[in-house]
Amino acid sequence: MPTSSLSPLEFRKALGHFTTGVTVVTVEREPGKIQGMTANSFTSVSLDPMLILICVDKKAKILPLLEKKNVFGVSVLKQSQEAISEYFARGKHSAEAEERLSIQYVWSPSGVPVLEDALLQLGCKVISARVAGDHTIFVAEVQDAEIHDGQPLLYFRGGYRKIAASH
Repeated sequence: MPTSSLSPLEFRKALGHFTTGVTVVTVEREPGKIQGMTANSFTSVSLDPMLILICVDKKAKILPLLEKKNVFGVSVLKQSQEAISEYFARGKHSAEAEERLSIQYVWSPSGVPVLEDALLQLGCKVISARVAGDHTIFVAEVQDAEIHDGQPLLYFRGGYRKIAASH
């Protein structure tokens, strides 16, 4: 079996050639207090049942909450929400920063927090979790979805992108 000559940094750069949407995964850590994490490791898995998956780094603050609560929200960000993506990517949360960025939460019909002004909001229930390398893969059943108008925020080669209008 050939051994890869890619370093982890080179591997990350190589995978950056795949365009992804940008999501924020959210969990209620205590009543009214939300923990969130920017994630582009998100994908659909199945239509019947309706399943998605997210991948969470073993060092992420949200990981023990996902393992304990077994429910979470996914908010697909709009192209105008780069600052929100950056905020949740940093992992340090504060009420002041959330107020400055106009971050508001709403609860999905299934009772999980999602970002108020997102392109898509999903309420999800974990059905399985599996450690794979330095991440945990969570497969979850979608309990509810709400779709809103707008264009998605995209990520490609280490930067944010927008969809260009076709002519």
